[in-house]
Amino acid sequence: MKHIENGSALYAELTTKPFIFAGPCALESFELALETAHAVKEAADAVGLKAIFKSSYDKANRTSLSSFRGPGLTKGIEWLARIKEETGLPVVTDIHEPDQAEPVAEVADVMQIPAFLCRQTSLLLAAANTGRVINVKKGQFVAPWDMKPALDKLFSTGNKNILLTERGASFGYNNLVVDFRSFLIMQSFGVPVVFDATHSVQLPGGQGGSSGGDRSFVPRLSRAAVAAGVNGVFIETHPDPDNALCDGPNSWPLAKLPHLLRDLTALWSMNYES
Repeated sequence: MKHIENGSALYAELTTKPFIFAGPCALESFELALETAHAVKEAADAVGLKAIFKSSYDKANRTSLSSFRGPGLTKGIEWLARIKEETGLPVVTDIHEPDQAEPVAEVADVMQIPAFLCRQTSLLLAAANTGRVINVKKGQFVAPWDMKPALDKLFSTGNKNILLTERGASFGYNNLVVDFRSFLIMQSFGVPVVFDATHSVQLPGGQGGSSGGDRSFVPRLSRAAVAAGVNGVFIETHPDPDNALCDGPNSWPLAKLPHLLRDLTALWSMNYES
């Protein structure tokens, strides 16, 4: 667990102050990712929020075989390292297989477990054994109280730097709903909880060969989550969501991010002062 010291330092920040994960769904190009990272940093710095840049090198669970997945592990990690160096932002990205944990841990400050894989024991253990902060997305098919066994798997490695993320629960076919009780339930396990504001408005598979979504709900659900006491908010954002190569329908426009963060920060300030 060679990264445990760095992971613990970042985790201490995430347990004491509000934060955001923000960036494009997938690494479409280095230039777009860097542009987005600079804009995220500027918007977060303006309101005093801790920001962690988010993007994926491989979207391995896309609906269609023909859907864009990303640049792949080697190039993606190289891009994230450059973005981290040029902006000073910590970075978070996801892994899908246990053997990705070590190379990703060399760059990523936070390692993310996708919702579809939140119960995969070997993947959880490989991630936790790096010592990095681990963010586990609660599966759309998992009750909030059923995330406790996943936490126990992670804690068994000695790594206590764990976050849980709510990203909506399946509500019939091609739809999700947010159960706001899940924040308090998962916080009762002793870990910070993140609200994924953009995947929660996704319509999985709702466009046949790809997922749909309705980004108009992002601000209201985000504000409700912060009012309900969530520790952090996850926002996929893009300069041109309508032409994004991944999850465009539920991505938040980058130009509108500053206003959203101002609203969330105002609500968070009341929570942390009370």
